Amino acid sequence: MSVPTRDDVRRAPKVLLHDHLDGGLRPQTIIDLAADCAHELPASDAESPARWFVESADSGSLERYLETFDHTVAVMQTGPAITRVARECVEDMVADGVVYAEVRYAPEQHVEQGLTLDEVVAAVQEGFDRGTAAAGGRVVVRQLLTAMRHRARSMEIAQLAIARRDRGVAGFDIAGAEAGFPPTRHPDAFEYLQRENAHFTIHAGEAFGLPSIWQAIQWCGAARLGHGVRIVDDITVNDDGSVELGRLAAYVRDSRIPLEMCPRSNIQTGAAASIAEHPIGLLTGLRFRVTVNTDNRLMSQTTMTDEMSGLVEAFGYTLEDLRWFTINAMKSAFLPFDERLAIINDVIKPGYAALISER
Repeated sequence: MSVPTRDDVRRAPKVLLHDHLDGGLRPQTIIDLAADCAHELPASDAESPARWFVESADSGSLERYLETFDHTVAVMQTGPAITRVARECVEDMVADGVVYAEVRYAPEQHVEQGLTLDEVVAAVQEGFDRGTAAAGGRVVVRQLLTAMRHRARSMEIAQLAIARRDRGVAGFDIAGAEAGFPPTRHPDAFEYLQRENAHFTIHAGEAFGLPSIWQAIQWCGAARLGHGVRIVDDITVNDDGSVELGRLAAYVRDSRIPLEMCPRSNIQTGAAASIAEHPIGLLTGLRFRVTVNTDNRLMSQTTMTDEMSGLVEAFGYTLEDLRWFTINAMKSAFLPFDERLAIINDVIKPGYAALISER
């Protein structure tokens, strides 16, 4: 089996489960929207903002990394601005060969100029609807509503996710600093979601270790793990090459709990030293349910094509491997079973079959 070219990867159908709307703006859009709302940016041309965002995210300073979101969120405080960002998000997904995406954001961060939480969600949906209509059915995009774990609005966001779940919202997420803000601070939201038969994922096992993963799964009932990279701390690779899984790692693998892995972002935040050293290689070899994602396309200056091409370069993955990642993700999507199956059988498998036949 030959190693795919970058063009092969670009043309391949892709599924994206972990992408932040406020982490994926186009640099020129930031400039335009900042001018509209008189927000001062750290640089004034399209190339400089892009460079500033990446350099800040790469700086190794958590403060500088978080500062990048201050600017993107600041220019997303009106309905038209949010709709533009959402529409362009879909356009960028289509250009990257993404056929299904779940895009997350925190509605509570976009109400500083008077929008209600529901108006924020409606503005995002309008943008997604415009983008998918223009794409002519080539992509399906759903929202994930995120609550911030250091704030006290998780129940409100969970209720909003339920109210909107038949109007473009696929599920719920919780994000923010893991250390000191465990998901167990929000039991009412997770209990409510479970009673409502709702889907939810939890950021866990990125900046904090195994306790965060354990709490997300066993206390809160997460269906997926946002990142989950630190599950590797419960895996021992012996000198003879044999591997031993701890009870938590074994449970995650046995239960087929999806890992929303974001390689380039993990390097920026210090969760991995390089792509070649990223735990995704070990976890893929052990057949955890690994998925590949972008996290923040602007801050990491990345796309799904970039993420998958990086894995091809580091691990020699084939088109068959990339198909495996993609089907893993589609199986794990917060979409009705028949719709997931249709995308797998009618889009993903034929798309990869065509590429493989060309090799």
